[in-house]
Amino acid sequence: MRYGRNSIYQPYLVFFWLFCAAGYTNAEIPDELKIDVYFFWKDGCPHCQREKEFLRRWAGEDESIRIHYLEISRETGNYDVFAGLVRYFGIERPGVPLTVVGETFFDGYNDDSTTGAEIRSAARACQQVLCKDLVWPLLTGEAKLPAHDLSRPVAKTPEVLKLPIFGEVTIAKVSLPLLTLMLAAVDGFNPCAMWTLLFLISLLVGLRNRFRMWVLGSAFIVASAAVYYLFMAAWLNLLLFFGMLLWIRALVGMLALGGGAYYLYEYFANPEAICKVTAPESRQRIFQRLRSLASEQRFLLALSGIVLLAVAVNLVELICSAGIPAVYTQVLALSELPTWQYHAYLGLYILVFMLDDLFVFFVAMQTLRVTGLTGAYVRHAHAIGGAVLIVIGLLLLFRPEWLAFSV
Repeated sequence: MRYGRNSIYQPYLVFFWLFCAAGYTNAEIPDELKIDVYFFWKDGCPHCQREKEFLRRWAGEDESIRIHYLEISRETGNYDVFAGLVRYFGIERPGVPLTVVGETFFDGYNDDSTTGAEIRSAARACQQVLCKDLVWPLLTGEAKLPAHDLSRPVAKTPEVLKLPIFGEVTIAKVSLPLLTLMLAAVDGFNPCAMWTLLFLISLLVGLRNRFRMWVLGSAFIVASAAVYYLFMAAWLNLLLFFGMLLWIRALVGMLALGGGAYYLYEYFANPEAICKVTAPESRQRIFQRLRSLASEQRFLLALSGIVLLAVAVNLVELICSAGIPAVYTQVLALSELPTWQYHAYLGLYILVFMLDDLFVFFVAMQTLRVTGLTGAYVRHAHAIGGAVLIVIGLLLLFRPEWLAFSV
Protein backbone atom coordinates (compact mmCIF):
# COMPACT_ATOMS: atom_id res chain seq x y z
CA MET A 1 0.00 0.00 0.00
CA ARG A 2 1.33 3.42 -0.97
CA TYR A 3 0.89 6.51 1.20
CA GLY A 4 0.72 10.05 0.00
CA ARG A 5 3.55 12.41 0.61
CA ASN A 6 1.75 14.32 3.39
CA SER A 7 -0.18 11.40 4.85
CA ILE A 8 2.13 11.10 7.86
CA TYR A 9 1.05 14.60 8.94
CA GLN A 10 -2.69 13.96 8.70
CA PRO A 11 -3.14 12.50 12.24
CA TYR A 12 -1.39 15.56 13.67
CA LEU A 13 -3.53 17.90 11.62
CA VAL A 14 -6.70 16.20 12.83
CA PHE A 15 -5.51 16.36 16.45
CA PHE A 16 -4.62 20.05 16.05
CA TRP A 17 -8.02 20.82 14.54
CA LEU A 18 -9.87 19.05 17.38
CA PHE A 19 -7.75 20.87 19.97
CA CYS A 20 -8.55 24.25 18.43
CA ALA A 21 -12.24 23.41 18.18
CA ALA A 22 -12.37 22.35 21.82
CA GLY A 23 -10.59 25.50 22.88
CA TYR A 24 -13.04 27.59 20.90
CA THR A 25 -16.14 25.94 22.33
CA ASN A 26 -14.86 26.14 25.90
CA ALA A 27 -13.83 29.78 25.65
CA GLU A 28 -15.54 31.94 28.24
CA ILE A 29 -17.38 35.09 27.30
CA PRO A 30 -15.32 38.15 28.24
CA ASP A 31 -16.61 40.02 31.28
CA GLU A 32 -17.03 43.23 29.31
CA LEU A 33 -19.48 41.48 26.96
CA LYS A 34 -21.68 40.06 29.72
CA ILE A 35 -25.04 41.65 30.48
CA ASP A 36 -25.43 42.74 34.09
CA VAL A 37 -28.81 42.16 35.76
CA TYR A 38 -29.27 43.86 39.14
CA PHE A 39 -31.81 42.19 41.42
CA PHE A 40 -32.86 44.07 44.58
CA TRP A 41 -34.64 41.78 47.04
CA LYS A 42 -35.49 41.33 50.71
CA ASP A 43 -35.68 38.39 53.10
CA GLY A 44 -39.19 37.04 53.57
CA CYS A 45 -40.52 38.35 50.25
CA PRO A 46 -42.28 35.50 48.36
CA HIS A 47 -42.25 37.43 45.07
CA CYS A 48 -38.48 37.84 45.42
CA GLN A 49 -38.07 34.12 45.98
CA ARG A 50 -39.90 33.30 42.75
CA GLU A 51 -37.77 35.69 40.74
CA LYS A 52 -34.58 34.47 42.41
CA GLU A 53 -35.32 30.92 41.28
CA PHE A 54 -35.96 32.19 37.75
CA LEU A 55 -32.70 34.18 37.69
CA ARG A 56 -30.65 31.22 38.91
CA ARG A 57 -32.06 28.97 36.19
CA TRP A 58 -31.50 31.65 33.57
CA ALA A 59 -27.89 32.28 34.64
CA GLY A 60 -27.22 28.55 34.46
CA GLU A 61 -28.52 28.41 30.90
CA ASP A 62 -26.95 31.61 29.56
CA GLU A 63 -23.30 32.41 30.32
CA SER A 64 -23.65 35.88 28.86
CA ILE A 65 -25.79 36.94 31.83
CA ARG A 66 -24.33 38.09 35.14
CA ILE A 67 -26.77 38.39 38.05
CA HIS A 68 -26.12 40.71 40.99
CA TYR A 69 -28.19 39.71 44.06
CA LEU A 70 -28.57 42.83 46.20
CA GLU A 71 -30.33 42.30 49.55
CA ILE A 72 -31.55 45.62 50.95
CA SER A 73 -32.57 44.82 54.56
CA ARG A 74 -29.07 43.86 55.78
CA GLU A 75 -26.82 45.84 53.43
CA THR A 76 -27.26 49.58 53.91
CA GLY A 77 -25.24 50.30 50.78
CA ASN A 78 -27.61 48.25 48.66
CA TYR A 79 -30.58 49.98 50.25
CA ASP A 80 -29.14 53.41 49.50
CA VAL A 81 -28.71 52.47 45.84
CA PHE A 82 -32.24 51.02 45.82
CA ALA A 83 -33.68 54.23 47.28
CA GLY A 84 -31.77 56.31 44.74
CA LEU A 85 -33.11 54.21 41.86
CA VAL A 86 -36.64 54.56 43.22
CA ARG A 87 -36.30 58.34 43.11
CA TYR A 88 -34.61 58.28 39.71
CA PHE A 89 -37.23 56.10 38.06
CA GLY A 90 -40.08 57.94 39.76
CA ILE A 91 -41.59 54.82 41.37
CA GLU A 92 -44.46 56.15 43.47
CA ARG A 93 -45.08 52.97 45.45
CA PRO A 94 -41.69 51.26 45.73
CA GLY A 95 -41.29 47.65 46.71
CA VAL A 96 -39.26 44.53 46.10
CA PRO A 97 -38.29 42.85 43.94
CA LEU A 98 -36.80 45.57 41.76
CA THR A 99 -34.80 44.45 38.72
CA VAL A 100 -32.65 46.73 36.57
CA VAL A 101 -31.18 45.82 33.17
CA GLY A 102 -29.25 48.68 31.62
CA GLU A 103 -31.60 51.64 32.06
CA THR A 104 -34.77 49.54 32.15
CA PHE A 105 -36.40 48.60 35.44
CA PHE A 106 -39.00 46.03 36.46
CA ASP A 107 -41.00 46.72 39.62
CA GLY A 108 -42.42 43.47 41.01
CA TYR A 109 -42.54 39.96 39.59
CA ASN A 110 -45.46 37.94 38.26
CA ASP A 111 -44.08 34.71 36.79
CA ASP A 112 -41.48 33.40 34.34
CA SER A 113 -43.74 33.68 31.29
CA THR A 114 -44.59 37.35 31.85
CA THR A 115 -42.12 39.39 33.91
CA GLY A 116 -39.36 36.83 33.36
CA ALA A 117 -39.83 36.98 29.60
CA GLU A 118 -39.70 40.79 29.70
CA ILE A 119 -36.42 40.70 31.64
CA ARG A 120 -34.94 38.30 29.09
CA SER A 121 -36.09 40.58 26.28
CA ALA A 122 -34.40 43.58 27.89
CA ALA A 123 -31.15 41.60 28.21
CA ARG A 124 -31.30 40.57 24.54
CA ALA A 125 -31.77 44.20 23.57
CA CYS A 126 -28.63 45.11 25.51
CA GLN A 127 -26.72 42.36 23.70
CA GLN A 128 -27.64 43.87 20.35
CA VAL A 129 -27.12 47.50 21.33
CA LEU A 130 -24.68 48.36 24.10
CA CYS A 131 -26.68 49.55 27.12
CA LYS A 132 -25.48 51.96 29.75
CA ASP A 133 -24.81 50.26 33.09
CA LEU A 134 -26.74 52.46 35.46
CA VAL A 135 -26.26 50.56 38.72
CA TRP A 136 -22.61 49.47 38.91
CA PRO A 137 -21.18 53.00 39.24
CA LEU A 138 -23.66 53.57 42.08
CA LEU A 139 -22.56 50.43 43.92
CA THR A 140 -18.89 51.36 43.63
CA GLY A 141 -19.49 55.02 44.48
CA GLU A 142 -18.05 56.19 41.17
CA ALA A 143 -21.17 58.12 40.19
CA LYS A 144 -24.44 59.48 41.51
CA LEU A 145 -27.82 59.63 39.86
CA PRO A 146 -29.06 63.03 38.69
CA ALA A 147 -31.92 64.50 40.65
CA HIS A 148 -34.18 64.54 37.60
CA ASP A 149 -33.94 62.88 34.22
CA LEU A 150 -36.77 63.47 31.76
CA SER A 151 -35.50 60.64 29.57
CA ARG A 152 -35.70 58.01 32.28
CA PRO A 153 -37.72 54.89 31.47
CA VAL A 154 -41.36 54.66 32.47
CA ALA A 155 -42.82 51.60 34.16
CA LYS A 156 -45.34 49.67 32.15
CA THR A 157 -48.53 48.19 33.48
CA PRO A 158 -48.21 44.37 33.61
CA GLU A 159 -49.80 42.63 30.65
CA VAL A 160 -51.08 39.55 32.49
CA LEU A 161 -52.48 39.26 36.00
CA LYS A 162 -53.27 35.95 37.71
CA LEU A 163 -56.48 36.00 39.73
CA PRO A 164 -58.20 33.28 41.73
CA ILE A 165 -61.42 32.00 40.11
CA PHE A 166 -60.90 34.14 36.99
CA GLY A 167 -57.48 32.67 36.12
CA GLU A 168 -55.11 34.66 33.88
CA VAL A 169 -56.49 38.05 32.87
CA THR A 170 -54.92 40.23 30.19
CA ILE A 171 -55.02 43.74 31.61
CA ALA A 172 -54.88 45.35 28.19
CA LYS A 173 -58.22 43.69 27.40
CA VAL A 174 -59.84 44.62 30.71
CA SER A 175 -60.66 48.17 31.73
CA LEU A 176 -59.48 49.39 35.11
CA PRO A 177 -63.04 49.69 36.51
CA LEU A 178 -63.76 46.07 35.51
CA LEU A 179 -60.48 44.97 37.07
CA THR A 180 -61.52 46.83 40.22
CA LEU A 181 -64.83 44.96 40.32
CA MET A 182 -63.14 41.58 39.84
CA LEU A 183 -60.47 42.06 42.51
CA ALA A 184 -62.87 43.58 45.04
CA ALA A 185 -65.35 40.73 44.55
CA VAL A 186 -62.64 38.11 45.10
CA ASP A 187 -61.34 39.98 48.15
CA GLY A 188 -64.84 40.31 49.60
CA PHE A 189 -65.37 36.56 49.87
CA ASN A 190 -62.78 36.23 52.59
CA PRO A 191 -63.08 33.55 55.30
CA CYS A 192 -61.79 35.96 57.91
CA ALA A 193 -64.43 38.50 56.88
CA MET A 194 -67.16 35.91 57.38
CA TRP A 195 -65.81 35.20 60.83
CA THR A 196 -66.04 38.86 61.79
CA LEU A 197 -69.69 38.86 60.76
CA LEU A 198 -70.36 35.76 62.84
CA PHE A 199 -68.75 37.47 65.81
CA LEU A 200 -70.90 40.55 65.23
CA ILE A 201 -74.04 38.39 65.11
CA SER A 202 -73.13 36.71 68.38
CA LEU A 203 -72.56 40.17 69.87
CA LEU A 204 -75.90 41.57 68.73
CA VAL A 205 -78.05 38.48 69.27
CA GLY A 206 -78.99 39.56 72.78
CA LEU A 207 -80.47 42.88 71.67
CA ARG A 208 -84.26 43.01 71.97
CA ASN A 209 -84.77 46.06 69.78
CA ARG A 210 -84.54 44.91 66.19
CA PHE A 211 -84.27 48.46 64.92
CA ARG A 212 -81.23 49.11 67.08
CA MET A 213 -79.78 45.78 66.02
CA TRP A 214 -80.01 46.70 62.35
CA VAL A 215 -78.71 50.23 62.93
CA LEU A 216 -75.74 49.06 64.95
CA GLY A 217 -75.02 46.31 62.44
CA SER A 218 -75.07 48.81 59.58
CA ALA A 219 -72.81 51.09 61.59
CA PHE A 220 -70.38 48.21 61.91
CA ILE A 221 -70.39 47.74 58.12
CA VAL A 222 -69.78 51.45 57.48
CA ALA A 223 -67.03 51.64 60.10
CA SER A 224 -65.41 48.53 58.64
CA ALA A 225 -65.41 50.12 55.20
CA ALA A 226 -63.79 53.29 56.53
CA VAL A 227 -61.13 51.39 58.47
CA TYR A 228 -60.38 49.12 55.52
CA TYR A 229 -60.01 52.15 53.29
CA LEU A 230 -57.55 53.78 55.66
CA PHE A 231 -55.56 50.56 55.94
CA MET A 232 -55.37 50.16 52.17
CA ALA A 233 -54.33 53.79 51.68
CA ALA A 234 -51.70 53.89 54.42
CA TRP A 235 -50.61 50.59 55.93
CA LEU A 236 -50.39 48.68 52.67
CA ASN A 237 -48.26 51.41 51.15
CA LEU A 238 -45.74 50.83 53.91
CA LEU A 239 -46.00 47.08 53.36
CA LEU A 240 -45.30 47.53 49.65
CA PHE A 241 -42.22 49.61 50.40
CA PHE A 242 -40.65 47.43 53.05
CA GLY A 243 -41.83 44.08 51.71
CA MET A 244 -43.23 41.20 53.78
CA LEU A 245 -40.97 41.09 56.83
CA LEU A 246 -40.16 37.56 57.92
CA TRP A 247 -40.80 38.08 61.63
CA ILE A 248 -44.14 39.79 60.98
CA ARG A 249 -45.28 36.92 58.77
CA ALA A 250 -44.17 34.39 61.39
CA LEU A 251 -46.02 36.25 64.16
CA VAL A 252 -49.23 36.43 62.14
CA GLY A 253 -48.91 32.75 61.24
CA MET A 254 -48.57 31.76 64.90
CA LEU A 255 -51.57 33.91 65.85
CA ALA A 256 -53.63 32.24 63.12
CA LEU A 257 -52.59 28.79 64.37
CA GLY A 258 -53.52 29.75 67.92
CA GLY A 259 -56.93 31.07 66.89
CA GLY A 260 -57.64 28.03 64.74
CA ALA A 261 -56.67 25.66 67.56
CA TYR A 262 -59.01 27.50 69.95
CA TYR A 263 -62.00 27.25 67.60
CA LEU A 264 -61.36 23.55 66.96
CA TYR A 265 -61.13 23.02 70.71
CA GLU A 266 -64.52 24.70 71.08
CA TYR A 267 -65.93 22.39 68.40
CA PHE A 268 -64.96 19.23 70.31
CA ALA A 269 -65.12 20.43 73.93
CA ASN A 270 -68.33 22.44 73.66
CA PRO A 271 -70.76 20.44 71.45
CA GLU A 272 -73.78 22.43 72.67
CA ALA A 273 -71.99 25.61 71.61
CA ILE A 274 -72.74 27.23 74.94
CA CYS A 275 -71.37 30.72 74.99
CA LYS A 276 -68.35 30.71 77.25
CA VAL A 277 -65.07 32.54 77.31
CA THR A 278 -61.96 30.50 78.02
CA ALA A 279 -59.49 33.27 77.24
CA PRO A 280 -57.42 35.07 79.89
CA GLU A 281 -59.11 37.56 82.20
CA SER A 282 -57.89 40.56 80.24
CA ARG A 283 -59.51 39.22 77.08
CA GLN A 284 -62.70 38.49 79.01
CA ARG A 285 -62.87 42.10 80.15
CA ILE A 286 -62.37 43.39 76.61
CA PHE A 287 -65.16 41.26 75.13
CA GLN A 288 -67.46 41.99 78.06
CA ARG A 289 -66.90 45.71 77.60
CA LEU A 290 -67.73 45.44 73.89
CA ARG A 291 -70.89 43.49 74.65
CA SER A 292 -71.93 46.10 77.18
CA LEU A 293 -71.38 48.88 74.68
CA ALA A 294 -73.34 47.07 71.98
CA SER A 295 -76.35 46.71 74.31
CA GLU A 296 -75.93 50.20 75.77
CA GLN A 297 -79.23 52.12 75.85
CA ARG A 298 -77.42 55.37 75.07
CA PHE A 299 -77.03 55.29 71.33
CA LEU A 300 -73.75 57.23 71.09
CA LEU A 301 -71.99 54.89 73.50
CA ALA A 302 -73.33 51.88 71.62
CA LEU A 303 -72.16 53.38 68.33
CA SER A 304 -68.70 54.01 69.77
CA GLY A 305 -68.49 50.38 70.85
CA ILE A 306 -69.41 49.18 67.38
CA VAL A 307 -66.75 51.41 65.82
CA LEU A 308 -64.12 50.03 68.21
CA LEU A 309 -65.18 46.51 67.30
CA ALA A 310 -64.91 47.31 63.59
CA VAL A 311 -61.35 48.55 64.08
CA ALA A 312 -60.35 45.42 66.02
CA VAL A 313 -61.83 42.84 63.67
CA ASN A 314 -60.60 44.59 60.53
CA LEU A 315 -57.05 44.25 61.82
CA VAL A 316 -57.51 40.49 61.54
CA GLU A 317 -59.39 40.72 58.26
CA LEU A 318 -56.68 42.83 56.64
CA ILE A 319 -54.02 40.31 57.60
CA CYS A 320 -56.00 37.52 55.96
CA SER A 321 -56.61 39.39 52.70
CA ALA A 322 -53.50 41.57 52.40
CA GLY A 323 -52.42 39.88 49.16
CA ILE A 324 -55.27 41.15 46.99
CA PRO A 325 -55.22 44.79 48.21
CA ALA A 326 -51.45 44.83 47.64
CA VAL A 327 -51.97 43.64 44.06
CA TYR A 328 -54.67 46.23 43.43
CA THR A 329 -52.73 49.16 44.87
CA GLN A 330 -49.70 48.15 42.81
CA VAL A 331 -51.81 48.09 39.63
CA LEU A 332 -53.10 51.57 40.48
CA ALA A 333 -49.57 52.82 41.09
CA LEU A 334 -48.28 51.42 37.79
CA SER A 335 -51.24 52.99 35.99
CA GLU A 336 -49.90 56.42 37.06
CA LEU A 337 -53.31 57.87 37.86
CA PRO A 338 -53.90 61.36 39.24
CA THR A 339 -54.42 61.46 42.99
CA TRP A 340 -58.18 61.99 42.79
CA GLN A 341 -58.62 59.05 40.43
CA TYR A 342 -56.59 56.83 42.74
CA HIS A 343 -58.94 57.60 45.63
CA ALA A 344 -61.99 57.24 43.38
CA TYR A 345 -60.94 53.76 42.30
CA LEU A 346 -60.09 52.89 45.89
CA GLY A 347 -63.58 54.00 46.92
CA LEU A 348 -65.12 51.82 44.19
CA TYR A 349 -63.05 48.89 45.44
CA ILE A 350 -64.31 49.37 49.00
CA LEU A 351 -67.93 49.65 47.82
CA VAL A 352 -67.79 46.37 45.90
CA PHE A 353 -65.78 44.75 48.69
CA MET A 354 -68.52 45.54 51.25
CA LEU A 355 -71.49 44.48 49.07
CA ASP A 356 -71.08 40.79 49.84
CA ASP A 357 -70.55 41.60 53.52
CA LEU A 358 -73.83 43.51 53.52
CA PHE A 359 -75.58 40.61 51.82
CA VAL A 360 -74.23 38.05 54.28
CA PHE A 361 -75.06 40.31 57.22
CA PHE A 362 -78.65 40.92 56.12
CA VAL A 363 -79.23 37.22 55.45
CA ALA A 364 -77.73 36.33 58.83
CA MET A 365 -79.90 38.89 60.61
CA GLN A 366 -82.98 37.54 58.85
CA THR A 367 -82.03 33.98 59.79
CA LEU A 368 -81.62 35.01 63.40
CA ARG A 369 -85.01 36.64 63.39
CA VAL A 370 -86.67 33.53 61.98
CA THR A 371 -84.75 30.57 63.41
CA GLY A 372 -82.31 32.04 65.88
CA LEU A 373 -78.62 31.31 66.20
CA THR A 374 -78.66 27.57 66.90
CA GLY A 375 -75.93 25.75 68.75
CA ALA A 376 -75.28 23.48 65.77
CA TYR A 377 -74.77 26.50 63.51
CA VAL A 378 -72.20 28.03 65.85
CA ARG A 379 -70.48 24.68 66.41
CA HIS A 380 -70.01 23.99 62.71
CA ALA A 381 -68.90 27.58 62.20
CA HIS A 382 -66.24 26.98 64.85
CA ALA A 383 -65.00 23.91 62.98
CA ILE A 384 -64.88 25.60 59.58
CA GLY A 385 -63.32 28.79 60.91
CA GLY A 386 -60.74 26.89 62.94
CA ALA A 387 -59.70 24.78 59.97
CA VAL A 388 -59.40 27.85 57.74
CA LEU A 389 -57.29 29.72 60.29
CA ILE A 390 -54.96 26.74 60.77
CA VAL A 391 -54.47 26.38 57.01
CA ILE A 392 -53.74 30.09 56.70
CA GLY A 393 -51.30 29.94 59.60
CA LEU A 394 -49.41 26.98 58.13
CA LEU A 395 -49.21 28.64 54.73
CA LEU A 396 -47.94 31.88 56.24
CA LEU A 397 -45.19 29.99 58.05
CA PHE A 398 -44.11 27.50 55.39
CA ARG A 399 -45.60 28.43 52.00
CA PRO A 400 -46.31 32.18 52.02
CA GLU A 401 -46.02 32.33 48.23
CA TRP A 402 -49.23 30.30 47.96
CA LEU A 403 -51.11 33.16 49.64
CA ALA A 404 -49.44 35.90 47.65
CA PHE A 405 -51.16 37.36 44.60
CA SER A 406 -48.59 39.13 42.48
CA VAL A 407 -48.51 41.53 39.60
